Amino acid sequence: MKNLIKLLPILLVAQFTKAQDRVITTGVPFLLIAADARSAGLADMGVATSTDAYSQQYNPSKYAFSKQQQGFSMSYTPYLTSIANDISLGQITYFNRFNDRMAFAGSLRYFGLGDIELRNSFDDPGRTVSPNELAIDGSYSLKLSPDFAMGIAGRYIRSNLKIPDANTDSRPASTFAVDISGIYQSEEEAYDSFNGKWRAGFNFQNLGPKISYDNDQLNENFIPANMRLGGAFDFIFDDYNKVSVIGEVTKLLVPTPQIAGSPIDTNGDGDFTDPEDVTQSEQNAINNQDYRNISWTSGIFQSFGDAPDGFSEELKEFTWALGAEYWYQDSFALRTGYFNESVEKGARKYLTLGAGFKYNIVNIDVSYLFSASKVRNPLENTLRFSLTFNFGDEYDDN
Repeated sequence: MKNLIKLLPILLVAQFTKAQDRVITTGVPFLLIAADARSAGLADMGVATSTDAYSQQYNPSKYAFSKQQQGFSMSYTPYLTSIANDISLGQITYFNRFNDRMAFAGSLRYFGLGDIELRNSFDDPGRTVSPNELAIDGSYSLKLSPDFAMGIAGRYIRSNLKIPDANTDSRPASTFAVDISGIYQSEEEAYDSFNGKWRAGFNFQNLGPKISYDNDQLNENFIPANMRLGGAFDFIFDDYNKVSVIGEVTKLLVPTPQIAGSPIDTNGDGDFTDPEDVTQSEQNAINNQDYRNISWTSGIFQSFGDAPDGFSEELKEFTWALGAEYWYQDSFALRTGYFNESVEKGARKYLTLGAGFKYNIVNIDVSYLFSASKVRNPLENTLRFSLTFNFGDEYDDN
């Protein structure tokens, strides 16, 4: 990517939205991109799937149920491949279940937007900048009973997207956030023709202060605080064949943008030019300022009941996904999933396919996404890869 004009569509697509009045947008949206190929093959689900090295992004409490003592993973996701070849998301993760009840994990997520060449004129030799964003996580999980665990994660977020010039400060913006999660996992139970295992999980993600590049309240943006709720059931047919069915709902814990303001005719004379009258643009500015004045803590609670069209619109702010994963002899996996979002709230709809291969201590995962809506997905027709190394002792909880 060699010219500045390409930056605008990148930033717009990164918001996962089209131009709609009340689509919720946030700063640092890269935090919501699935960074690993396993979850990507399951329509970005992970809050109630079985434990893997990538649980840090979806539900770190799952590490307390890990069969493997330690794991290290690397993943790479090309982004917006239809317009550029140097934009990508990468992540590395390490976890350690150091006893029967506790585990810790850490990860680094890096989103690079490629190189942008800046010129003041056609004969200017120019200079190159490389906007990027990153997040550094640490988590701790604790098994509170044989079937239930909780986890907490802390996250430092740094966004270096501002283009420097002679008149502006180009320092990166930064903030922090926490996740609070839990997972229930039943023991294996016998049914008529198969055994089964239930899981249910939750995660309240990215709970933290707004982010701003200028330390200016008017330019503050909510970070993508998010609620994940999910469930799964494993059909264990024999020692060789297992099928997991997974469902998940998510909701941004961010206030809904309000409807456009209406002009106010203070004295009712039908003339909106009197000094005491409020024009539509002035009312819009007031509404925008009121939205900016909402604190991040108030915004979390307000997000459940502030949609201008009431409960029906509030329901449209929930997304849902369904998927299935088949394992043969714990060595080969096939995955598929479907993700759905209301047309009025972003219109993301897509199908995913994925596969996994396990040999000794190494896991390799791949995934592919097909858009099912008119809104172009930045990950459409993109092949994604993840690599995991598991080592150390093995646990057998059930």
